[in-house]
Amino acid sequence: MKLLRTLLATAGLFSAGLISLSHAADIKPDLPKIPDRTFSIRDHGAKGDGVTDDTAALQATIDAARTAGGGIVEVPAGDYLSGPLQLASNLNLHVASGATLTMLPLGKYPGGTERGEDFLSGSDLHDVALTGAGTIDGQGEPWWPFAKTPGARRPRMFKLSKCERVLVEGVTLKNSPMFHIAFSGMSHVTVRGVTVRAPASTDPVTPSHNTDACDVSGRTILVEHCDISVGDDDYTCGGDTHDVLIQHNTYGNGHGVSIGSYARNGVSNITVRDCTFTGTDCGIRIKSDRDRGGIVENLVYEDLKMTDVAEPILIYGAYMAKEREFRDLNKLTPEIAARYPAAPLAKLTPVYRNFTFRNITATAAKGRRAGLIWGLPEAPASNILFQNVAIIADLPFGIYNAENVRFENCTITTPDGVNKLSTAAAKVTVTMTP
Repeated sequence: MKLLRTLLATAGLFSAGLISLSHAADIKPDLPKIPDRTFSIRDHGAKGDGVTDDTAALQATIDAARTAGGGIVEVPAGDYLSGPLQLASNLNLHVASGATLTMLPLGKYPGGTERGEDFLSGSDLHDVALTGAGTIDGQGEPWWPFAKTPGARRPRMFKLSKCERVLVEGVTLKNSPMFHIAFSGMSHVTVRGVTVRAPASTDPVTPSHNTDACDVSGRTILVEHCDISVGDDDYTCGGDTHDVLIQHNTYGNGHGVSIGSYARNGVSNITVRDCTFTGTDCGIRIKSDRDRGGIVENLVYEDLKMTDVAEPILIYGAYMAKEREFRDLNKLTPEIAARYPAAPLAKLTPVYRNFTFRNITATAAKGRRAGLIWGLPEAPASNILFQNVAIIADLPFGIYNAENVRFENCTITTPDGVNKLSTAAAKVTVTMTP
């Protein structure tokens, strides 16, 4: 019992009040330093006619830049078909205006669905950039149905791991076979002014699956001024992610700004501000479960506008629940939530604490709830503050297994009235300033 109480105290579950939140508003990652010399892919034989396979010419240009100690690999106007490319340190792959870098189609792509080699990739690199006003086209439509085929592999468009000082700026990424940007174990990453497009996962004609726009895990991360609409997470990160600023972005289709489901080694100090969400499945989404969790803490969401969003705020720790009554979150009631069984607190238990939501307006999609915070019985979500939040929805905001949840000057409006919350095993206070 003493050990259990110590673990809970470490998780902040016996806190009497809100802890002062760290704010990631001043995140400024170091930018890559690229030598000022240019290598044109045309000089290495690239045709750019939309028919010729230019993989060898592109890789030869990258290799020449690597041998010279780095530089700018210029992709001029044209349509360049290519297979997988290995990037290098001290390298800026610049896709100029009028240029399209097109992934070879399924059937000609090396490895096909057996290996699914990533398109632009690298690991243990430093000072890497992908810039320009051009486009990278994944030709993903024939790949997307394989999301439901066990063992099939699909390429990620831009995959880096354990790299530092990385910049993605200005480019348009579209229709990746799988994730568009997939970075893990990173340090000092900037994603700025990027457009990402893929059909929604619910598109009646060409649904795209797992086409996440921007998956960036690591430390010191900035994502700003992006325009994103895809078939899965608009942004997401996993565990061991700290000090992230997401600002001035526009989100359309997709699962919103997400954390999880894997959160081993924790997630902390994330600020999301001045973003709009229109028609997203979720605005803010945090998900995990007992076999993949960690401490998720010190998150700030502010100055957000959401319109016709299926779930404006969704936070829960039972992501992998198998029983149907626990999986339909829109129909989750206090009675159903109370039946969810407790388990011993463990290293991978999801722990959610110290969240602030302020200056947020949202309208939920028809028939949807205003939001959901559903902690685990053994690890209630704790220290959650809402300030000046206005949500209009058909179903109430659910708060289950939570402690020290405060609504200050908020209006959660449903047909039942204003601030008629649905609660179970929750300590909630609602205050309005006259």
